[in-house]
Amino acid sequence: MEAIRPVPRTLLRDRAYEAIRDAIVAGEIEPGAVVRDAELAERLGLSRAPVREAFSRLVDEGLLESKPQSYTRVTPLVASDVRDAAAVVGAMHELVTRVAVPRLGAADIEAMRTANQRFAAAVGTGDVDGALRADDALHEVLVRVSGNRAAAATVARYTPLIRRLERQRFGEGGSCRSAGLHERLIEACAAGDTAEAVRVTAEIWRGLEELAD
Repeated sequence: MEAIRPVPRTLLRDRAYEAIRDAIVAGEIEPGAVVRDAELAERLGLSRAPVREAFSRLVDEGLLESKPQSYTRVTPLVASDVRDAAAVVGAMHELVTRVAVPRLGAADIEAMRTANQRFAAAVGTGDVDGALRADDALHEVLVRVSGNRAAAATVARYTPLIRRLERQRFGEGGSCRSAGLHERLIEACAAGDTAEAVRVTAEIWRGLEELAD
């Protein structure tokens, strides 16, 4: 029994945050829906305290809005907010790409190729969730290799705002980002062509800003 330890409070908070965030991004909790800590705590099998902490973080990140003593609800999809988020996240990805390309090894390039194969397969079958997970995995290689924790934190904070709109657009019959753009990025990375890799990265994220329009 010595191996059993209490689950740290921070982990409970993170569990609650990730579960609620993912449900909002997936549209399971729709824009404008009121959320209640007691109800979600029961569904998650947690106490209300970590759910309240998760609510506070989600308010800071723009996925929830709260009026004290009145309500906490999912924010509406606002195009200008998504454009702003895409501009910030895109700038961070350009930054990490510039730093990461000279540091990439063969295993990193292979991880990017594998992620893009999964991305293309998911797009082909209409698996939006799979496509977005693969897209995250591909770009995460560059974020990780760059070692820039501030950029990583900024990307993690603002990407869910973008993903929520992407899922909605794709659900309405829109198209996922091009696997061809990813392939251009990977080839530039493999060749050590930092300038081209940054140009392609900018093109990818510019497309997301346009998606908001």
